[in-house]
Amino acid sequence: MKLKVLAFLSGAGGSALSALWTFPSILGSAFLVTWGAEAAQFLISQGLALAILAWLQTLPEFGVEAVIAWDAGRDPQRAHLAIANLTGAIRLLLGLGWPMIYFVFAIAGRKAATQRLPAIRLAREHAVEIVGLVPPLLYFGVVLMKSSFTWIDAVVLLALYGVYLWVLFQNPPHAIESIGEAPLVSRWAYGQRGWRRPLAIGGLFGAGGLLLYVTAHPFLESMLAVAGLLGVSQFVLVQWVAPFLSEFPEKVSAFYWARRVTHAPLALMNMVSSNINQWTVLAAMIPLVYGYSTLRHHGMWMDFHFDEAQRLEILLTLLQTGLGLMVLANMEFDARDAGVLFVLWLAQFLRPTLRDEVAVIYAVWMVFLAVEFALGRKALLAPRYFWETLRKSDRPAPP
Repeated sequence: MKLKVLAFLSGAGGSALSALWTFPSILGSAFLVTWGAEAAQFLISQGLALAILAWLQTLPEFGVEAVIAWDAGRDPQRAHLAIANLTGAIRLLLGLGWPMIYFVFAIAGRKAATQRLPAIRLAREHAVEIVGLVPPLLYFGVVLMKSSFTWIDAVVLLALYGVYLWVLFQNPPHAIESIGEAPLVSRWAYGQRGWRRPLAIGGLFGAGGLLLYVTAHPFLESMLAVAGLLGVSQFVLVQWVAPFLSEFPEKVSAFYWARRVTHAPLALMNMVSSNINQWTVLAAMIPLVYGYSTLRHHGMWMDFHFDEAQRLEILLTLLQTGLGLMVLANMEFDARDAGVLFVLWLAQFLRPTLRDEVAVIYAVWMVFLAVEFALGRKALLAPRYFWETLRKSDRPAPP
């Protein structure tokens, strides 16, 4: 089925000409919230600052998913689109976003690097984000087995996200000595005295978030209108085009940080934090919005059920994220990791009929990594660093 306008996202449609002002506005909003996050990491933990950043960056994605889930509650024939958008957003961020960070990092740092293909080395505090992927993935395995998504599942996922934020809060802020590496705007915000400091940092987040909120809808409309006029199918539009556009602010931040080489771990953790956000809060929104929509349109709250095709989409996405989790378990992200994730994502993108084969390869590669860990060829560092974070009973005051 072809679409000229994605009607369930916008009743009025969008003009391609809107891109002339929405595209630079999206770029501006991405830079504002990025500068805010760089300044905030000296007041709160870097992970918590990135979680706030991920929330702001995924506002367009939440809007798209909410509208799709609401429309699915009115017309059950559209229910598959809610899963398509969720799984597409996760797989796109991990299969394209993570490798993109590495490739930009490797190219930007090729002159200064002692190795031809250096690895992105993560800090100990980043183990929280890595291990933070485990609980929602395990719980989604339960959701997959029962082929239904209920409001109880939503509550559990939201609770898991709450625990994740609590653990992030235990990490201390970064030392003030490293603020010299921050951009001028971030240094200006942190350099304010007294109550003006949190106000300035909050102002960067607020201004960027407000600009993103105002711009996101017309930006999506204009880009989706172009895609629809080009004859892009509805499923591809929902699974790949809409998520790519809704994740655009995250990709801007990733490019910006990865080009600075020393901030490549920050760029990677930004996307990992967004992945956790997607597996918990974004996913939880589906049964809640869908159930309320069925209540309004049909007079009764209904659970969200999915068929075998959607089960495969979820399984494929679980395996891809599980593989991503395992490649980061040694606190490094190298050329092999980026290449495997990108090639497998590209294969399923270009040839959707290869989903079964790609799922098998994901599983086989996970077994291969497990053997490497068991033989000591790779160090399983993330769990150890995570427990070190949990054992910290006193959170140091900000300097």
